[in-house]
Amino acid sequence: MASFPLVSATGMLGSGFRAESLDKAISLGARMIGCDAGSTDLGPGPLATGICMFSAAAVKRDTEIMVIRTFKAGIPLIIGSSGTSGSDAGLAWMVDIVHEIAREQGLHFKLAVIHSELSREIVRRHLRDGRARALPPSAPLSDTDIDAATHIVGMMGVEPIQEALKSGAQIVVAGRSSDTSIFSALPLLEGYAPAVVWHMAKILECGAAAVAVRTAPDCMMAELHEDSFDVFPLCEDYHCTPQSVASHTLYENADPFELKEPSGILRTDKARYEAISDRAVRVSGSEFKHDPEYTIKLEGVRRIGYSTILMGGVRDPYILAQIDSWLAQLDDNIKTRIRNTVGERAYEIVTRVYGRDGVMGALEPQRGSVGGDLGLDGERDRRKHSVIRLAQRGGADTGGAMLRHEHAVWCVELEHRLRIGAIQSGLVVLQDRGDSGFVSIHDLPSRVNNSVPAILAASRGCD
Repeated sequence: MASFPLVSATGMLGSGFRAESLDKAISLGARMIGCDAGSTDLGPGPLATGICMFSAAAVKRDTEIMVIRTFKAGIPLIIGSSGTSGSDAGLAWMVDIVHEIAREQGLHFKLAVIHSELSREIVRRHLRDGRARALPPSAPLSDTDIDAATHIVGMMGVEPIQEALKSGAQIVVAGRSSDTSIFSALPLLEGYAPAVVWHMAKILECGAAAVAVRTAPDCMMAELHEDSFDVFPLCEDYHCTPQSVASHTLYENADPFELKEPSGILRTDKARYEAISDRAVRVSGSEFKHDPEYTIKLEGVRRIGYSTILMGGVRDPYILAQIDSWLAQLDDNIKTRIRNTVGERAYEIVTRVYGRDGVMGALEPQRGSVGGDLGLDGERDRRKHSVIRLAQRGGADTGGAMLRHEHAVWCVELEHRLRIGAIQSGLVVLQDRGDSGFVSIHDLPSRVNNSVPAILAASRGCD
């Protein structure tokens, strides 16, 4: 059987890659381009809102490079989990970008669009028929759970993508799909061994993430053989090692030796990883066991409320020495303000102390040690700045930066999302010229339906 070369453009559509790397892959005979566009790293926000985690400009840049090259080379392009979540809204957004590129470039091709969003009634019917169950350790799935869901998507396997390819589609834009299905669909259709294909797809799914040292996202190429595959980066500064490739099987998996797919389980405990050059690795020995029960993972979201984020920076050594009691007093003050403002309503206060245990919480082994400050110092315009990157997993889909100027003026830029645990709305920045300062973020009722506008601030000398 002849070899089958293919390329992954990048680990996440919109994160970027080098156009020359993709050109090199095509010159080496790549027979398809694949790219994952989805992630659950941001929590439930993208599925709730249909908003992509990357800007339209960033996604269009990556997509345009792929579309132009796939059209000229006459090879398929497969994009999975469109719009981050794969919801109908995210899929429509992605399709609009492809249409815009085609119009601007004067390209004509057959496009397949695969939906993955499911109605509540379909899921309810499967539950009644005993064909839907919760993934452990979740509680049993109920009608109440289904009724509360605002969006539900099913993570597709290779079959819908294969049907699109068999129909003659050159570009496939899919809703929620398993990362590996993007790269497995065509090789399996061509008759390559499932064990080799699924393992190859696992390594390719995140682009150049399986190299030894990655400084920026880029393309990764693989070449399938009858009983093995070779994997190597396109950037000359990158290289794969047996360790870097083998370790990628642990990525996003509880067990690196047992990887579940809709149609079965990939076993990698007998896999062999061999360096065939200073940049390439050959992988063989994996096994794939077909499961008699074909399963599709469902992902759903429900609205549980809204969030207001209050961020503060503390440098005062006396406060740091009694941080727990100080935070307890702060919580009491905030509860009093909430009670006086909106009355006795259900809410939750979660405090994260960055510099002590803000990342790992109770799992932090050095929780008793509190640093003197947070941030990454740098010089700009001869003035001292500190930048703190803040992201709260699960509780709020928030990304942003807090900038501390030499005169202790704080500012924050945040991306706001509707909370199925998240935020949506604008912000107001307050400042303090002392050793501590707090930033107040306001929920804006013009953008948040049925929410109570709230202002929370605690600082000396706030304007």
